[in-house]
Amino acid sequence: MSSVRVLVVDDYEPFRRFVRTTLEKRPELQIVREASDGLEAVRASEELRPDLIILDIGLPTLNGIEAARRIRKLSAESKILFVSQESSWDVVQEALSSGGLGYVVKAYAARELVAAVEALCQGGQYIGSGISDPNRTGVTPAQNPKRLFDREPIPTPSRGNGAGSHAVQFYADDESLLVGFTRFIEAALKVGNAVVVVATGLHHNHLVQRLQARGLNIGAAIGQGTYIPLNVAETLSTFIVDDLPDPVRFHKVASDLLATAAKAAKGENPRIAACGECAPTLWAQGNADAAVQVEHLWDEITKITNIDILCGYVLSTFQREQESQVYERICAEHSVVYPSERDE
Repeated sequence: MSSVRVLVVDDYEPFRRFVRTTLEKRPELQIVREASDGLEAVRASEELRPDLIILDIGLPTLNGIEAARRIRKLSAESKILFVSQESSWDVVQEALSSGGLGYVVKAYAARELVAAVEALCQGGQYIGSGISDPNRTGVTPAQNPKRLFDREPIPTPSRGNGAGSHAVQFYADDESLLVGFTRFIEAALKVGNAVVVVATGLHHNHLVQRLQARGLNIGAAIGQGTYIPLNVAETLSTFIVDDLPDPVRFHKVASDLLATAAKAAKGENPRIAACGECAPTLWAQGNADAAVQVEHLWDEITKITNIDILCGYVLSTFQREQESQVYERICAEHSVVYPSERDE
C-alpha cells in the first residue's frame, strides 16, 4: 500500500491508543488525527479528507452511523471501517448502509484490525468475526490472522448499571498478570464494587501486598465482604467432575458466591467484579476443553448478572505457537479480548 492517512474516532482513549499503536507498526499508515465524538469526526473528515476513518458507533453527541452518513456527503473518497462492540447483524447492516466498507467487533480487533485496514485500502470490504448472523452474504469473509500485539488497553470494571462484561487478558509472565489484576481490583474497590479474586496462594499474597502499597485496606475489605479471596484449586474442586465442569454444580457455586458479593457491594451503582485463574489453570494443566467450557459458563452468567469478569492467562511459548486453535476458542467465549499486557 502507498501512504494512507487515517482518522481514528472512539470516545475511549485507551482503545484509541490501541488502534494508534497497532497501526503505527505499519509505516504506510499515518494517523493524522484522533476524535472522541461524532461531530468532531465529521468536522475532522471535512477538514482533512483522510483516506481511511476508523469509526466507533457508540459515540457521544452524534453516533457513529449518523456521523458516517454526514461524512459520506463531505468526504466521499474517505473509506470507513467501523470498529464497535456491537455484534448484531442488524447493526452491521445499518453501519454498512450508512457508508461503511468494513466492520470489526472490538473483541476481535487485536486479530483483525490490520487485515481489515489492508482489505479496505486495496479496494475490498471486510466483515469480521463475532457477528451474530453467520449466514450473511455479499461481503469478504473475515480473515483470522493469529497475531498477538504487545500493548492493549487495561480493562477496568464498569461503573454503571446493565449487563455484565466478560474480558480476557493475555500476559507475558506472572509479573504483568499481577499488574493487570491489581489495577482491575483497585478500580473496582474505589467505586464501591465487591470483588471476587480466584487465584493461587502465591498470587493472592502478592496482590494483597500490591493493593496495600497503593493505599487500600484489604484487611478491612475482607472483613466487610467487599474483597473475597478464593483459592483456585479449591474452587475448581467444587464443580469439576471427571475433568469437566458440571453445569449444575457450577451455577450453584456461582449463584451463592454472587449473592454474597452483592450484599457487600456499595456505592451509587454497585456491581460485582471478579478476576481469576480458573480456566487458565485448566488450560495450563492440559485440559483445554474444560477451560473453554468454564469460560462459556461464566459468559452465560454475565448476560444475566451485573458482574464484570477479567480472566487472566499467562501464555507459555507452547500455548502461543502450538495451541492457536485453543486460543481462538478462548477468545470466542469473551465479550472483550485484550491480548498481550506487559508492565510499562
